[in-house]
Amino acid sequence: MKQEIEVSGPAKALRLRPYEHRAKYYETDQMGIIHHSNYVKWMEEARMDLMDQIGLNYKEMETMEIISPVLSISVEYHSMVHFDEVVVIQTKLVRYNGIKMEVEYVMTDRETGELRTTGRSSHCFLTRSGKPISLKRSYPELDTKFFEARGAEEAL
Repeated sequence: MKQEIEVSGPAKALRLRPYEHRAKYYETDQMGIIHHSNYVKWMEEARMDLMDQIGLNYKEMETMEIISPVLSISVEYHSMVHFDEVVVIQTKLVRYNGIKMEVEYVMTDRETGELRTTGRSSHCFLTRSGKPISLKRSYPELDTKFFEARGAEEAL
């Protein structure tokens, strides 16, 4: 059964804000720096935040029987993050065609602006049973939200 996400209020210009993460002590390794595996978790947090901002709450999408697994992920480490530093994560939807999407992440230190990490992740859209789905055909209201997000980012 097809469900729909309710769109409330008048259409307005979408202004995306970056996601911020304060590095936790348990995320450090023996050298006192953030362990490399945590950056991927931060990327996922930032992607969920991006989707919330554009009006596509992931939990609501799951209720609609839509999942969006990771197809690939890449991370480049530029400088170290230490305990209690705040990282600002700029997310950008760089590709979207209704079936797949690719998100770019740029992590910088909030205090200094120093580049810490860059990354990309690609995802597809599937039904809960694992079959590929085109949001463009099956859920045009969701498809529109992704295109609005791309437009807001291109305007920046």
